[in-house]
Amino acid sequence: MFDKLVLASNNAGKLREFSALLAPLGVTVIAQRELGVGECPEPHATFLENALEKARHASRVTGLPALADDSGLCVAALGGAPGVLSARFAGEPKSDLRNNALLVERLHGIADRRAWFYCVLVLLRHADDPQPIVADGSWYGEVRDRAAGGGGFGYDPHFWLPEHGMTAAEMPAADKNTESHRAQATRLLLARLGSL
Repeated sequence: MFDKLVLASNNAGKLREFSALLAPLGVTVIAQRELGVGECPEPHATFLENALEKARHASRVTGLPALADDSGLCVAALGGAPGVLSARFAGEPKSDLRNNALLVERLHGIADRRAWFYCVLVLLRHADDPQPIVADGSWYGEVRDRAAGGGGFGYDPHFWLPEHGMTAAEMPAADKNTESHRAQATRLLLARLGSL
């Protein structure tokens, strides 16, 4: 095992979540920006390919084990969109506000609001690791037009969880860190690490 790894992301929300999820194992998560790693292109059509590319890039630059997440919101009525384009759904520069506005606009008049957050994690022990550890998770809910809640990030204020009667942005962070797509994928990743 290792005591630190580089997170192949500059997303502050993801850094907070992964730091909280991995802290009990004594693993320190360092954002790639702190180690001088620039953004990696995400040219692929699948979450898995993008996560693998980001992990290899961060590990190659830093020499550390690297964890990459590629995740996004998939909406049934939109054929799985925004999917891998979730962060840039409304174009550049990235904007949660514009992404959410476009999502609500695209769903105008559509009754089917089923959606899920999907996350795939790739952990590399080194840049040329021939056996990446891969785990994924899905978190199901619905898209609501009206934003609610001040927590979370991205699409969380519009992601309604019927079983909880709240959005992901209204859910306490500790609960989100046990139920989210990222939490599910992390648990699976940790189980796979434990079996090595």
